[in-house]
Amino acid sequence: MAAASGAGELCLEATDCGELKQSIQEMFGSRGRGDTRDTALRLARQMLERNRRLLALLEASAEIEFDGSEHVLCLRTGTCVGAIPLVSPLTSRYDYALVVHPRFPWPGLGPVLAETGWRVVPQPLSLPLLRRSARKVPRWVLAVMVLARLEALLKALERRFEMVEEVRRAPRGRVRWSEYAHRHLVRAGFLEVPCVFADLRDDRHLRSAVRYCLELEIRSLETQREYGPFVAFLIAWAERLRSAVQDAPPRAPSPLMLDAWLRRPMRSPSFEEGIQAIEWTIEERGLAGLSNLEGIPWSLPMEQFFEAWVEAILAHVARRTGAVQKTGRRRETVVPIRWEPAHAGTQTALIPDHWLEWPWGTLIVDAKYKRHWEELEWRDRSDWSEALREDHRRDLLQVLAYAGLASGEQVIACLVYPCRPETWQSLEARGRLFLKAHVPAHGRSVQLWLTAAPLWPAAERYATPWVDEILHERAA
Repeated sequence: MAAASGAGELCLEATDCGELKQSIQEMFGSRGRGDTRDTALRLARQMLERNRRLLALLEASAEIEFDGSEHVLCLRTGTCVGAIPLVSPLTSRYDYALVVHPRFPWPGLGPVLAETGWRVVPQPLSLPLLRRSARKVPRWVLAVMVLARLEALLKALERRFEMVEEVRRAPRGRVRWSEYAHRHLVRAGFLEVPCVFADLRDDRHLRSAVRYCLELEIRSLETQREYGPFVAFLIAWAERLRSAVQDAPPRAPSPLMLDAWLRRPMRSPSFEEGIQAIEWTIEERGLAGLSNLEGIPWSLPMEQFFEAWVEAILAHVARRTGAVQKTGRRRETVVPIRWEPAHAGTQTALIPDHWLEWPWGTLIVDAKYKRHWEELEWRDRSDWSEALREDHRRDLLQVLAYAGLASGEQVIACLVYPCRPETWQSLEARGRLFLKAHVPAHGRSVQLWLTAAPLWPAAERYATPWVDEILHERAA
């Protein structure tokens, strides 16, 4: 993690669930009046005060610390990746930026997105464009957002009356008799009646703009095929949308036309977002993090993304073991908490992430997008920090509380953490992929499992050890 600065600009780069420390003197020492440490410290405090709300959009926080020799800006990131502009204390403009990269590489996240059914995708933020960023976000990431918005736009496209000029076999509306007499009757075109009438049609200009953007996206995605087979899925998605507007000739809308669309009364959020996606495509905008050009602020909650990936793995497990699968995403695992009085409690329900159920038992899985697995696996227990112990203890108590919701005699409560593919392969080869413990419970068997899932494609491959463990427990 590093901070890159330019003329009047600053771009802080970090990874999720990480920490970045940057010298305040290096950031502001040569920019403030007098070039003193006090001036740099004052500017840093102003920067934090003006940007706390923006940092919270990426679940990031920052504070000023003294390391014994100088003051440093300590930036801590959460489980959200993306890019946001920051206000400069020197100019009071959005001249600074923060880019949070996923700690797992983009080449693996793309295929994983495809295997999860694109349930969790990057979302743009309603913030000013970033003025400076780095070249690390692939173009297909923006294509996912654009295609999703264009699809929603086409579904919500309003129909409106338009004045249509058409030659018909029977009169409709106003007939252009002079044209009929001089151009059609003279060549015996008795059933060629030129008419002008109002017809209820989809907005043909907007459909033309959508088709124009889709063709640009298809050409752009053709250059991204090296990222994996999932790009072919995106191309097929774009071609499917293009076929829905095949009757409209591709035409780039003018700025006046875009402005007129955005001023329409009673416009829906999907309509506005679709017009915004058209504008991005025409202006060749990229997500912040793609290039040194102005970029679009965006965010991707990696915690939700990891939960969707675990759901995809467990779907294979459920099919191969005959389980009934329920998910918190679909509100199928909600168990309400009834307080007396009703307004007393802050927690109103328990919602396990995933739930697999068989006649003989229940598996409850809670996905945690944290660094715990790497640290628990490779560090000696004596090296665990107090913060790590406390955080892990909270995870254990949470999943054990979920275990109390199951009514069967055999219950498995499982915590699953992300890891790298090479870590998963090493654990599998050594037989350490599942760590198990028995929890004393009166009248039934309760087990606690700890395991990991790599953020890399091949959900069916990663489901195999789960199936083996479950079948082993059933036989026992």
